[in-house]
Amino acid sequence: MHKVVIGALLGAPFLALSSLAMVSTAEASQPLSLQNDVLEVRGQLTQGSMLVGKTEPGNQVELNGKTLNVSESGYFVFGFAREADTDHQLTVVTTSGDSHEYSLEVASREFDIQRIDGLPQETVTPDPEAQARVRRENQQIAQARQVRSDMTYFAGPFIWPAEGRISGVYGSQRILNGEPRAPHWGLDIAAPTGTPVHAPVNGIVVLAHPDMLMSGGTLIIDHGHGVFSNFLHLHRILVDVGDYIEQGDPIAEIGATGRATGPHLDWRMNWEAMRVDPQLLLPERD
Repeated sequence: MHKVVIGALLGAPFLALSSLAMVSTAEASQPLSLQNDVLEVRGQLTQGSMLVGKTEPGNQVELNGKTLNVSESGYFVFGFAREADTDHQLTVVTTSGDSHEYSLEVASREFDIQRIDGLPQETVTPDPEAQARVRRENQQIAQARQVRSDMTYFAGPFIWPAEGRISGVYGSQRILNGEPRAPHWGLDIAAPTGTPVHAPVNGIVVLAHPDMLMSGGTLIIDHGHGVFSNFLHLHRILVDVGDYIEQGDPIAEIGATGRATGPHLDWRMNWEAMRVDPQLLLPERD
């Protein structure tokens, strides 16, 4: 078994994993240059990250025993949850039957936890009618994300979907009146209502809903292999289900619809059922 810790920025070129290299967790945030003719991976090896790999077409790739979808051109994708454990195993079986195993050490992150007490209880727990509507709309969202296309637009690189101030980050959590709420799964970008939202990377629209109870105007784009972008609280949606979207295309306008305290874009990403941090896919900005 070959132990490797990967931690390159997604804006950097693909990183090849060396079968002999050992990289410490402390070094994981720095770009690496490790050579191997079996496998290439890029991403940040940390909780909430999504990583993109490439291998020879026809090779089989597994993460912790689960077979990953490898495209005809050799691309694949995988991710780690917010609460991901440290140790994981990536396995590549070549077309000749050779097996290559890599032990991946995922770095932990600290997430902001806020406690807010004294709120009216009806603002913390929706009434039964609202809960029923939320369940119906969540089923629509889940159905839209059942698609498993062979597109490889997830390989990026990604661009920022909107200009504005970062007002919320992935993984933060609030405790309201002593009740822990679900973590915040997106990157929030605050900007005036009507501010353009652009496609961060190519894809196909799989859901365009003008008014969901919690998320308001909601748009979901498929980037392939179970990777989806979800854009919430939109003032206006400019595309329709089935539309092919190219990176940079205007797709919506920022709003304050649904349960929002002010105009902002809430951009969330999924790899299959796993929620990953979109900010880890983006280049740094001032």
